[in-house]
Amino acid sequence: MKLPWKRRADDAAAPAPTPGFGPPEPDAPTYVVGDIHGRSDLLDRILGLIDDDIHARGVAETARVVIVGDFVDRGPDTKQVIETLVDLTRLMPRRVTPLLGNHERMMLDFLDRPEGRARSWLKHGGLDTLFSYGVGGVGPTPSPERAIEAANRLAEALTPEVHSWLARLPMQDRSGNLGIVHAGADPDSPFDLQSPADLTWGHPAFLDKPRRDGLWIAYGHTVVEEAHARDGRIAVDTGAWESGKLTAAAIWRGEVRFLQT
Repeated sequence: MKLPWKRRADDAAAPAPTPGFGPPEPDAPTYVVGDIHGRSDLLDRILGLIDDDIHARGVAETARVVIVGDFVDRGPDTKQVIETLVDLTRLMPRRVTPLLGNHERMMLDFLDRPEGRARSWLKHGGLDTLFSYGVGGVGPTPSPERAIEAANRLAEALTPEVHSWLARLPMQDRSGNLGIVHAGADPDSPFDLQSPADLTWGHPAFLDKPRRDGLWIAYGHTVVEEAHARDGRIAVDTGAWESGKLTAAAIWRGEVRFLQT
């Protein structure tokens, strides 16, 4: 059955995994999409690329898509991005998995306690999300009263269903020897015992110290000029909201390729 995604674009060059580190072997063909940050235009295009690739390789019955989080804020179309992801998870709940990033975490914290959490979220792209939901008249340093008013208006525009969907997002995904997170993981801790802060905000040793359990980690959060797979890590955040380059890593049978808008 053809997946309900739009179409078109071209593969980007694919760096090979680092020699000496066992290849990533997820249990099913897995596409890991980097930080979207409110760019619904790029989300549509990368879904088209993934759709083309899935059908060209004959894996439409088994392929999975995992979004690494940070799909809200900064870009102009957070509302449309969320609606697209909600629709996809309804249609294919076991095949499409958005993860919670630090920006979704900040957004949820703002909704739960706006008087104390407004400034940290609004100055990091939250104003763009408010605007996409029609919530205006808010600056980066609102009074507690204005922050509460904005949070109430955002909650109403989101709807309880979407608010609950955001709050239930997982922080990690694992398939075979491939772990997927938003920001990183403690290389000295088992994957299933990671702290929420390390998964959503990163761990200071993540980019410098290799894991010893053979687990590859695909991640976003840290912008890289070129997506790459090496040293047990697969980096997919190519700064889409500014660069126009949204990347997905296609991972299957020890091969890592990159699709890019």
